[in-house]
Amino acid sequence: MTDDFDPRLTPVQRFGRELARVRNEAGLSQSRLGARLGVSSSLVGHMEIGSRKPRAELAARCDEIFKTGDLFARLCRNITSPVGPQWFLRWSDEIEPRAHVLRSWDPLLVPGLLQIESYARFVFRGDLAASEREVEEQISARMRRQLVLRRDSPPALWVLVDEWVLRRQIGGPEVMYEQLDHLVTVAGRQNVKLQLVPHDSPCTAGLMSGFALAELPDAPTVVSVESAGVGEVSAEHDLVGAVLARYDRIRAEAYRPGQSLEMIKEMRDQWKQKL
Repeated sequence: MTDDFDPRLTPVQRFGRELARVRNEAGLSQSRLGARLGVSSSLVGHMEIGSRKPRAELAARCDEIFKTGDLFARLCRNITSPVGPQWFLRWSDEIEPRAHVLRSWDPLLVPGLLQIESYARFVFRGDLAASEREVEEQISARMRRQLVLRRDSPPALWVLVDEWVLRRQIGGPEVMYEQLDHLVTVAGRQNVKLQLVPHDSPCTAGLMSGFALAELPDAPTVVSVESAGVGEVSAEHDLVGAVLARYDRIRAEAYRPGQSLEMIKEMRDQWKQKL
């Protein structure tokens, strides 16, 4: 994972940059990689500088050779059929899957990594300009993101959610019951700490936007910040430090994980009574 998050990079250039990084880490020359892929070293070079688009089967073969899961397959999909804004694709496809610690603050909705399919569907349908096909593509992309939590060594996940999110009806009582039941299950995992923040908390640090932080094993900590549909992904030291400080202030107002879990169970049962 590189620490250069230049927003001007195209999806083709991002694929090439990741390919060069992984190849160098594996100690392979362009010629040796080309031989294993069944292509010329020249084609490998052109892909790495972003002047040639990779084929889907070649991207899948890269994942097999480097044992990178579906990293290159996802980067390739974003070239042919990107789902979501480019700034967020850098986060979801290049940063989040490699994190060993993820922290997030969500003041309005259940965080994407913890959303069930029916809840996500109503969230994406809130974009009136999106077609049904686009909604389904976004849902599929969100469900693929959640694979990071089911890998052999999942990241430590520290989630802060505004208490009012449990009461904000998305899709109806059945959807809310199923969503909160899922949160109960996830919150019981050893690697997950989910904490609710009181809706009447005096802390104003979290009112400006939601955000997420990723600690990476081979690069600086990265932050993703989104507000009103405009987002930024950055490893810039001052910004990361400021967001970490904001996260700590919000967490200082949060209920403890055990208490939060009991509150989620209680609210889940209240939604069940409305079915």
